[in-house]
Amino acid sequence: MATTLRGRDDVRLWNRVLALHARVEQRLGTVLQRQHGLGLSEYRALALLAEAPDGELRMQDLAAGLGLNQSSVTRLVGRLNDAGFSYRDLCPDDKRGVYTVITDAGRERHRQAAPAYEEVLTATLDEAEETAEVLAGARRTSEAANTAPTK
Repeated sequence: MATTLRGRDDVRLWNRVLALHARVEQRLGTVLQRQHGLGLSEYRALALLAEAPDGELRMQDLAAGLGLNQSSVTRLVGRLNDAGFSYRDLCPDDKRGVYTVITDAGRERHRQAAPAYEEVLTATLDEAEETAEVLAGARRTSEAANTAPTK
């Protein structure tokens, strides 16, 4: 079901969601880089790999999970490989399929960085006065879209 923005209130709400997102992303990225030597996408890739069955994901699944294109995820995985946090493996059933596999060092770096990620995320959302209002507005918009009659 397609939804459309209905009016200026929706546009204002969307702009506030974007501003909140940018603030959270900037703070997370800064802390992860300074304290753990990881970019935000690198941390998120390690998190996805750490949670994946057998600690591995096909490159296209990792790209989809991160919201990155294939070229960007290839460069990202290259950095993780160079740091010893992951390695590439061929799919045994399809030799064209490539997996990224987390290493013990990658699991350890993720484990070390996770508390900082969670603390900064919580603190940034808590200090943003508008967080509750933005989320409530997003919920209202979502509920309205889900209950709107379809054509």
